[in-house]
Amino acid sequence: MRTPRRRRSGLGRWAGAALAGALIAGGLLTGAPQASAAGLGQVTGFGTNPGNLAMYSYVPTALPAGKPLVVALHGCTQTATDYYNNSGWAQLADRWGFAVVFPQTGSANNVLSCFSWFDSSKDTRGKGEALSVKQMVDKAVALYGSDPSRVYVTGLSAGAGMAADLLADYPDVFAGGSIASGLPAQCATTQSAASGCQNSNQNLTPAQWGDKVRASYPGYTGPWPRVAIWHGSSDSTVAPVNATELRDQWTNVWGIGQNASATQALPGNTTLSVYDDGAGRPAVQLYSISGMGHGLPVSPGSGTTNCGQSGAYFLNTICSSYYTGLFWGLDGATATASPAPSASPSPSASPSPSSSPSPSPSSSPSSSPSSSSAPLGCWTDNNYNQVAAGRAHQSGGYAYANGSNQNMGLWNLFVTHTLKETSAGYFVVADSGCGA
Repeated sequence: MRTPRRRRSGLGRWAGAALAGALIAGGLLTGAPQASAAGLGQVTGFGTNPGNLAMYSYVPTALPAGKPLVVALHGCTQTATDYYNNSGWAQLADRWGFAVVFPQTGSANNVLSCFSWFDSSKDTRGKGEALSVKQMVDKAVALYGSDPSRVYVTGLSAGAGMAADLLADYPDVFAGGSIASGLPAQCATTQSAASGCQNSNQNLTPAQWGDKVRASYPGYTGPWPRVAIWHGSSDSTVAPVNATELRDQWTNVWGIGQNASATQALPGNTTLSVYDDGAGRPAVQLYSISGMGHGLPVSPGSGTTNCGQSGAYFLNTICSSYYTGLFWGLDGATATASPAPSASPSPSASPSPSSSPSPSPSSSPSSSPSSSSAPLGCWTDNNYNQVAAGRAHQSGGYAYANGSNQNMGLWNLFVTHTLKETSAGYFVVADSGCGA
């Protein structure tokens, strides 16, 4: 893969009248992507395509119907191939089992190949690029049998700005979103207003930000998408205040306050702030990466929490795609169903998240049939580490013991439980002790 020289004059500013509003998200300057042995292929005939976009997709081999769909939008000067190669979404699709659509814009639409998050003729419901992406979703659901109730959108920089717009335009399509180094939905509606959004505080109240979302689909009364926000504290291309504005916007849409329900330290100098809905489930998550500049956080490696490849605007800090996937519940996509009590229970699927810590939505858990014998092991640790060690799994912000499916409470570093392994892969909460 060829990495071009970066021209400093193109970063962190708006490039003249012809380029005004073009967010400099950056990326690898490569040619048009090709369908390759790696699995990325172009899909044609997906609709009227008023936004003049190209559709590329990655689908794991033998993916069954009924799995989630993720739409991943590249940044300026990037291509679908760049995002496929570096973002980590293809790796996670193989691990967890879901399809990924990679929309691509080009220089015919914008000189810097930016998605037009700042143009109301292109980024609003039923128009332009927004409608083209919606048509891609419809095509993917038809082709791959994706679950239409589990469609998600994510993006970097200009792609993130468009992702935020899509969440506002089509809350009836997208169950969740992730916005990396991006901007609030409908922050700008003209090119001349775009640089102000990029560089400075807009001094709007949470209600004013929320109104921009509500005005994008007037009369909508259904559920709102759950939104993850990723931003580096040293981003000089898109000011970090945009993350705060996004937080204000989506918490207001959800009707919740701007004070975090919980905070947590994550790898890569990352601080996670969680904002729960009225039922106690995470609705908005803000990930702030101390010292990180402009780009998508990735973490190359072979560990459970690693993904992606580092490069221009793919910054080696933390695998944002992995943590976003957990937030959306994608990690349960390929797991088996929750077992009924049997002689040799196996790890269960991540349950549908409940509104508050309670027994797993599956049938009332009972102890393993071998619980009368000595335990295979006993571990006391916080819920985050229990999940990382493979003794529990996470869904909707809660941790569940593998096998018994017992709800362990919030998936964070602060809630601690003792887990006892009563048979291979079957764990029960044993806070009172791990005696035989």
